[in-house]
Formats: sequence, structure tokens, C-alpha cells
Amino acid sequence: MSHMVAFIDVHKKVLMVVVGDGGQEEKMELQRHRFGANPGELKKLGEYLRGLEVAEVCMESTAQYWKPVWAELEERGFYLELAQAQSNQGRKGRKSDYRDAERGLRRYLADELILSYVPDPEQRIWRTQARTGVRLVRERARLQNRMEALLEEMRIKLSSVVSELLGVSSTRMLRAVAKGANDPEKLAEMAEPTLQASKAELMDALEAVKKLDPRYRVVLRQHFQRLDLLNQQIEELKEELGKSLRPHADAVERLAEIPGMGAHSAQQIIAELGPRAEKFATAGDLASWVGVCPGENVSAEENHDDHSPKGNMFMRRILAEVANAAVKAKGTVFQNRYRRMLGRDLKNHGKAIWAVSHAILRVVWKVLHDGVRYEERGDRHDPRADQRRVARLRRQLKQFGYGVTALPRVSAVKALDPSPI
Repeated sequence: MSHMVAFIDVHKKVLMVVVGDGGQEEKMELQRHRFGANPGELKKLGEYLRGLEVAEVCMESTAQYWKPVWAELEERGFYLELAQAQSNQGRKGRKSDYRDAERGLRRYLADELILSYVPDPEQRIWRTQARTGVRLVRERARLQNRMEALLEEMRIKLSSVVSELLGVSSTRMLRAVAKGANDPEKLAEMAEPTLQASKAELMDALEAVKKLDPRYRVVLRQHFQRLDLLNQQIEELKEELGKSLRPHADAVERLAEIPGMGAHSAQQIIAELGPRAEKFATAGDLASWVGVCPGENVSAEENHDDHSPKGNMFMRRILAEVANAAVKAKGTVFQNRYRRMLGRDLKNHGKAIWAVSHAILRVVWKVLHDGVRYEERGDRHDPRADQRRVARLRRQLKQFGYGVTALPRVSAVKALDPSPI
């Protein structure tokens, strides 16, 4: 039975297409065709594949150039898969575009390619909103570092006496400096009463404003204009993401109940996984995709490396932030897990946080996939833990030749102390 499959080697300006019958893999006759990457050529590509009755299309994930090809074929109803480029590498010195496409087609049919998870169009928009917001936050952090470097050059040592350079008090003072203020005493009086730095310390840190070159003020003013723009864009993207996820407000609310999680973190996770995490059959599949599970490098039945595999970097960032917040929530299972793994060696902090991230991700999958709510059991006594401990102690005692008889807990207490209480 005929089952036509196509593989597309994607480039910025050209697409190399190879089509073959997947039902006759051993004696498969291949058809080659070259298309451009402009919208008109993409329409011709869709018509060409439809004319050959192609059922499946796999393409290579080349930078962002695969996205318009995917969108065009998705609208036409093709079954699509996206292959990671490194899984289709060939030998050096034997490379050409059509060879890459032919190799990709054969490896796809043999299930040897690493395929990526591509969500539906609506969720892709959520991802764009969330990821753009993350990039803007990083840009704001870089801008803050540039501002601190500029202040050091201006000999304004404000960052040495305040804990937050862009806090309420310091921002108010620096904006006044950018506008031309040159009196350290008046600037120090702008600080909030709760600021720990004294007036004398602030005046000393701002002493250089008396003879400050006005050209520095222009640069500082431009930095604040850029900062205001970034803050406005970040807030606007948060509001837009919230509007997009309004139909899934229940999923956001259930996720936000997990310790360490907030509404915005929950929205970012749903943007990455979807409102029900339907693409991941088990929590283990999700953990492997994100890259928080222990790695596997087995040879001679021995695992030589358990470092976590690479995964979705946006999910890894969110989980690390949530885990660091969750371990500070008193009485939670995540704090208890963190303390057990940390022990007395603070060097284990990274491993403990990563283990907590893994546990949180499994809870996230359960909450989304099964539609349940989070229930905290950190302060509850788990009778199963007692059973496991008793079983372990019995095994250890039997190894030393002791005969062990388990007694009910109340009876054991009475046997030790028969006197009435």
C-alpha cells in the first residue's frame, strides 16, 4: 500500500524536497524537487506535495527558517514532524543538500531522528509572548549592569551604600542627577525613611555630582528612558499573556497553588506545555523533555554519567526559580526534600535544587494532565514511611541472625513501660 512521505531540507532561501513511498522502503524510488522559501514558492510546495498524495512531511529545524514552511503546510492539513538538525548529520566530505534530504527521509522512516515538540498555533503565540518577556527581563538586567558601570565612571558610589541600585530611593536620586541636580544633601533627603544607609553615607556617595560633566547626565538620562521603555513593554506582555490564557484561568489557578509558584510562573509553564500537557503521556516523559531527570550513559551495565540531559531551557529556568522559592516555604514537601538532600554540606545546594525542580515538574504534570489541585502533605505523618523503615530495620537485623517479631505500636510501648500513665 502506498504511503508517500516527504522530507524537506530547509534553508533561508531554498527548500530541498525529497519524496518517497514509505511502504516500499527497501526499493524506494525518490523524487527530488527544489523550491524557494518565499510565500509564492511555499504555495507551490503545498500543491506539489498534495499532487503526490503525500501523507507525512518531516522537515529539518534550521534556525527560525522552518517556521513559515511549517505554518503553510499546517494550514493545508499535512501531518508534520520537526527533526533536530544534529540527528541528521552525515559524514564530512560527503555532504550535499539532496543527500541530506534523502538521508533525513530514510532516518525518519527508520525512526532514527530526534523529533521536536511543536505546539498548535495558539500555543505558539503564547510561547512568543512569554519568551519575549523573559528576554526583555534579561535585557533590563544587562541595562542595570551598564548603569552601575556608568555610575562608577561618574564616581557616584551609590551602589556601595544601598542594597538595590534601582530601588525606590536610589532611582529617585539618580533621576534627579540625570535632570541636573548637583547638591548631595538635597539628593540624600530624597531617600525613604526606611533606607538603612544614613544621610551622611548617601552624601558621601553622591559627592561627585558637584562637579559632574553634563555629558554624563545625558547618557544617564538615556539609560533611564530605555529602562522605562523596558518596564512598560514587560508589563504590557504580561497583560497580553494573561488575556491570552484567560480561557484557561482554572489551570493557571491550580498551578499557582504549588509552593514557590506564582500566577506569572504558572502562565509561562502553560505557554510551554499547554493547558493539559497532552503531548506527554507520563511525568517521566515530561521530565526527560525538560531535562531535569538523571542522565543515562550505560556501558557494560554501568552508568558512567548521570548528569541531566539537555532540554527546554525556558522550562529549566522557570523550574529553578520556582524550586528556590519552594524550599523557603516552611512545612512543604519540597523544603523537606531539599533539607534531606542538602545535609550538612552546602555544596549540595545545586543538586538539591535540581532534585526539587524534578519533583515540582512531576507535580506540574499531575496538576495539568489529570486536572487535579495541589494538596500539601509536608506536615502530615506518612504511615508508609514507618512501614518502609520497619521493613528496612527487619532486613538489617535478620542479616545479623536476629529473629524479629513486629508488634503493634501501642503494644510495644506498653511492653516497655507497663506502669499506668
